[in-house]
Amino acid sequence: MFVIIATKPLNDGTKGFRFNFLGLKGLYRKRSVKSRGLALFQRDKCMTAHHVGKRSLYVERNPMSQRKLFHFAG
Repeated sequence: MFVIIATKPLNDGTKGFRFNFLGLKGLYRKRSVKSRGLALFQRDKCMTAHHVGKRSLYVERNPMSQRKLFHFAG
């Protein structure tokens, strides 16, 4: 089943949500204590992170990798 937009809350007690937008999966998090400054891009094997202050956006980079996000947000 193809999902256009789906969101679910995070399970670790932080403020944010997981999303699936037209097959693009990721998560958004608002931190309460630690600020990451203006580190715009951080690339790993599975995710690309965009940090602006206390807000972070993580987007799945390679959906064909071994660590892909199965049934992440719908």
